[in-house]
Amino acid sequence: MLKLAVFVSGGGTNLQAILDAIDEGRIADARVEVVISNNRKAYALERAAQKGIAHLCISPADYADRDAFNRELLQKTASYSVDLIVLAGFLVVIPPEMIAAYKNRIINIHPSLIPSFCGKGYYGLKVHEGALKRGVKVTGATVHFVDEGTDTGPILLQKAVAVKEDDTPERLQRRVMEEAEWKILPEAIRLIAAGRVQVENGKAIVR
Repeated sequence: MLKLAVFVSGGGTNLQAILDAIDEGRIADARVEVVISNNRKAYALERAAQKGIAHLCISPADYADRDAFNRELLQKTASYSVDLIVLAGFLVVIPPEMIAAYKNRIINIHPSLIPSFCGKGYYGLKVHEGALKRGVKVTGATVHFVDEGTDTGPILLQKAVAVKEDDTPERLQRRVMEEAEWKILPEAIRLIAAGRVQVENGKAIVR
């Protein structure tokens, strides 16, 4: 059984996609052990509560410095003995200590086709604003493993979404979630739970 910690800062629609996939049997041999947010008002915490899943807020604002926050985040996560950390819209930089402790065991969903519109400053609506400003015809979402960089880890899955002429950032954001994010994030977890994913020479390989 693959035990998951899901980190999220907002509404938790990707968390819901994971929970639905588990409930419907599309993900076998995995369960969400804990949901952690840096935002105590995040609706994702309510989603977890409704399912009887452990949930807590760990916010940098509650600690004297970032080192103290990093230690608490790592210690609390470790206390649940999770196998995989899923970043589902988590707007806090993951500390190097956690990346080292969970090497190739942290995945992130990013709302673009990496390497486009990713890295520092590209998050949330800013990604879709960038795509529309550039005039791309295709965008999408990427699931990747997390390393020490920003959106630089091995790519596991990608799914393309067509950009429409009348798209606004909000409209495009919603469609990327519905057509890509909510599909490939549960699929990535399914593949990992099935033991079909390996990271070799900086690349994620599905067997």
